[in-house]
Amino acid sequence: MKERSSDKFSDVEDNIKRITENIENAKLRAGRTDTVRLMGVTKTVDPEKVNFSVSRGVTLLGENRVQEFLDKRDRYVGDPEIHFIGGLQTNKVKYIIDKVKMIHSADSEHLIAEINKRAAGAGLRMDILIEVNIGGEESKSGIKPEMLDELAYKTAELENVRLRGLMAIPPVDVDGSSDRYFAQMQRLYSDLKEKTKDDGRFMIDTLSMGMSGDYEHAIMHGSTIVRIGSVLYGYRNYNT
Repeated sequence: MKERSSDKFSDVEDNIKRITENIENAKLRAGRTDTVRLMGVTKTVDPEKVNFSVSRGVTLLGENRVQEFLDKRDRYVGDPEIHFIGGLQTNKVKYIIDKVKMIHSADSEHLIAEINKRAAGAGLRMDILIEVNIGGEESKSGIKPEMLDELAYKTAELENVRLRGLMAIPPVDVDGSSDRYFAQMQRLYSDLKEKTKDDGRFMIDTLSMGMSGDYEHAIMHGSTIVRIGSVLYGYRNYNT
């Protein structure tokens, strides 16, 4: 007898319910009434499991690796909205430009120019987030906070990209939390939104931060997309 998906992935269904409840509780504590989107991060996750999560309401997916995404995308069902969230080399932009709705990891003028070029060739306008290296970590990508305004306004000059906001992967502080960095990102985001509110070239409405271990804290500091992998799909071997 064939196992039903609802039985096979009952743990995923339970995880979705718990995460959704945690998101709503975090919003309540923060006094927020706006929307926080749950993104399922699909790195190394089998498409069948991803499809089940989509059927249960996780309709926003985050892809980390270009080749893995290209290998899996035709097996996805349910028409999920797909964002690219991983490090992106300029020579790989052409492979995903017409297959994702937003790129979270724009971290240089050079990369953004390539996204603009490829988007123009595909006849579309790509929404992007600027990745900020809020902790100043050498091992992580992202721009320095003090470079944000310059890059934001250079981006606004391009016709085939649209800046929607910011993304960050903050470090863990000495107290075991990332709250200090989340607060700094919230200020950067709020400042950028205020500065550009009357400039039609911008549509600043997205702050992408918070992952499996800290998404409730991120929501307390204004995150609008939380990127959840392990506590949604289960722990897996990222080295595969």
